[in-house]
Amino acid sequence: MSQKAARKVIQTKTVTRLSVTRACQYLSISRQAYYKQCRYEAQQELFELQVLGFVKQERLQQPRIGVRKLQKLMQRTGLSPGRDKLFNLLRKHRLLVPTKRAYHKTTHSRHRFYRHPNLLKSGDYQVTAVRAEQVWVADITYLPVRTGEAYLSLVTDAYSRKIVGYHVHDNLKTASVSQAFKKALKGRHVKEGLVHHSDRGIQYCSAEYQQIHQKHNVRCSMTDGYDCYQNALAERVNGILKNEYLIRKPDDIEQAKIMVDESVRMYNQRRPHLSLEYKTPDEVHRAFV
Repeated sequence: MSQKAARKVIQTKTVTRLSVTRACQYLSISRQAYYKQCRYEAQQELFELQVLGFVKQERLQQPRIGVRKLQKLMQRTGLSPGRDKLFNLLRKHRLLVPTKRAYHKTTHSRHRFYRHPNLLKSGDYQVTAVRAEQVWVADITYLPVRTGEAYLSLVTDAYSRKIVGYHVHDNLKTASVSQAFKKALKGRHVKEGLVHHSDRGIQYCSAEYQQIHQKHNVRCSMTDGYDCYQNALAERVNGILKNEYLIRKPDDIEQAKIMVDESVRMYNQRRPHLSLEYKTPDEVHRAFV
C-alpha cells in the first residue's frame, strides 16, 4: 500500500478502532510525519482549487488563452504554479485548449493596380520597427456569421502588437476596408516615419487607399505576390482574435461588431505576449506614446 493510500485509510477510519498512533506504528511512520503530510496535501488541494478558479474565471473573458499566458497572469496575483505542473493540472481537468485552423480567402492579388516593394524584407533598405507607431501591418479576415457575411479589417502596430485600427463590414470594397486605416490614423501620436505594410490585395493597391497614404505622408510596403509569410504578424493577430476570442458565431453583423469591440479590448489590455516578454500590447504601446 502506498503512503497516500495508507493516509486515506487512516483519515477515513476505514478500519474500525484503528487509532492514528497504532496505524502509524504499523506503517513505520511517525505521527509527526503523518500530520505534516496531511497538512501539505491540504495546502496543495487548496492551491489547486485557487489555480482552477483563476483559470475558469479568466476563461470567461479569454476562452482560449493558453497555459503559458495563464501562468504569467497568475504570477501577477501571487499564484505561481510551475509550467509543467499547470499543464498537468489543466490536462487532468480537461481544461487544455485544442488548436483549430480555418481558411477563407479574402485577397485578390492579380489585378492591374500599382504594387509597392516590400520594405520589411531583408536588404539594404529594410525597415525594422524599434518603437511604436513606426510600422503598421494591415490585413482583412473573414468573420463567419449566421446571417449574411462579415469581414474584419485590422491595422496592428508591428512593435507593440497593439490593434490600432479595426472595422467590421459586410463587403470587400475599398471604402469599407480603409475605415480601419483611417481610425488608426486618428489615434496616431507620432506624426512622422510611418510605414504601412500589407499584402497585394486589390483594396490596398487601389487609388482610393493610396490617396490616404499620400495625405498622411505614410510609406507603403507590400508583400511579394500572395505570400502570407511576408505579412505573418497581421495573419497571426487575425488568428488570435478568431481562435481565442471570436469562438461563438455571431447572429449578424451588428452582433459581430459588439463581439469584435470586446475582443479587441481584451486582446490589447489583457492578453500577454511571449514576444513582448509577457507584457500586454497596451503596456508596451504606452511606453512610447
